[in-house]
Amino acid sequence: MKHIVFILFCTFPILAISQSDTLFITKEEVLSKIASNNTIKISEQEVLVARGDFNQTNAIFLPKITASHNAISTTNPLMAFGSKLNQEILTASDFNPAFLNNPSRIDNYSTKIEIVQPILNLDGIYQRKAAKQIVSALELQSENATNKISLEVEKTYMQLQLAYKMISVLELTKKTVDENKRLVKNLYKQGMVQKTDILEMDIRSTEIENQLQYAKSIILNTSNYLSVLLNENIAKLIKPLDSLQINPMKEFPGFIPKSRADILAMDFSIKAYTAMNKADKMSFLPRLNAFGSYQLYDNSLFQGNANGYIIGVDLSWDILDGYKRFGKTQKSKALLEKAKIQYDEYITQSQLELNKVIRHFQDIKNKLVLTDLAVIQSKEALRIRTNRFKQGLEKTNDLLASESLYAQKQLEYYQTVFEYNFAQAYIQYLTKEE
Repeated sequence: MKHIVFILFCTFPILAISQSDTLFITKEEVLSKIASNNTIKISEQEVLVARGDFNQTNAIFLPKITASHNAISTTNPLMAFGSKLNQEILTASDFNPAFLNNPSRIDNYSTKIEIVQPILNLDGIYQRKAAKQIVSALELQSENATNKISLEVEKTYMQLQLAYKMISVLELTKKTVDENKRLVKNLYKQGMVQKTDILEMDIRSTEIENQLQYAKSIILNTSNYLSVLLNENIAKLIKPLDSLQINPMKEFPGFIPKSRADILAMDFSIKAYTAMNKADKMSFLPRLNAFGSYQLYDNSLFQGNANGYIIGVDLSWDILDGYKRFGKTQKSKALLEKAKIQYDEYITQSQLELNKVIRHFQDIKNKLVLTDLAVIQSKEALRIRTNRFKQGLEKTNDLLASESLYAQKQLEYYQTVFEYNFAQAYIQYLTKEE
């Protein structure tokens, strides 16, 4: 019964893979789908939010127009007299002190259209400049988010390639083990090996089965993660059409370009903080606005037998607002200096990361040559030991060790190929210019 449960457990991932819908795709097709990633969509909405804030600053140039309609009924002496005056219905009898002090109820309906036109608001102009710089910064941050997701998608795709290579190596290893197991059984029948040799072969066969199941789980997990990155249905199994192989080496600079999207975004942020600091300083200066209004009055609803207008210019100056503006200016200055320090620190850290990756890439190049050589040597050693084992000149342990070493070196080689390709992709990301 235990053997049946074990077999079912081992075959379940295989059944899951075979019954799932499989999406066959190339790396180019994968990278073309990153626009559907939710992180990228969110960054695009953040840009739209910033553009909305920028469009609000049009108010420093465009007029503000409001319209209102009021209805009142009053016996207040002042309001009653003013309403009659606005309606242009005053008569000499209305100046009678008795009527002035104790007027009868009067209804007044007024329609008013007001216009305020900014003429000179220096703080608003710099606030607009700051908003514009923020839009540019967020656009570049959105581009950098796309580059990051593209790198993550490419890495995940290569991990999927590696997982399928693991399956391929382990399946070939399993065939080799099965063949050797058959050979050992024949030798056992001839009395040339012991029962323990058969058991050792069974143990090795079980190890390969476990490794195969682990590799298949990696495929499922990696496929699901790639589906999430591409906003695809995670029920589908993704299988690369491109086999894992060494990508051609490309030339890349040894320094961080300041025109990289995320670095340019920080530069625009500094410009935005500079403009905000200037806006806070300009808030100490007066503001100049033109205004005008047109009024219609009547004692009937939505009528306007009497009318009048007002036009003028307003020069306002907040001479002292406690210490609020001083504190605000101090804060924006500190934020500006902080952004400059963060910019320099980010450049340094980015260059440090690039230097580290370049050194790692050189190590991987050397490792790639050595692991390739190790595969060739272990393969030849396995061939020799297999031939000697058939002739009864090698022990089963030696054959198993040689076979295990060959499988291990193959897996190490493909792991190195993955690291080599990803190191190149990471360097290209770190040195990508706008």
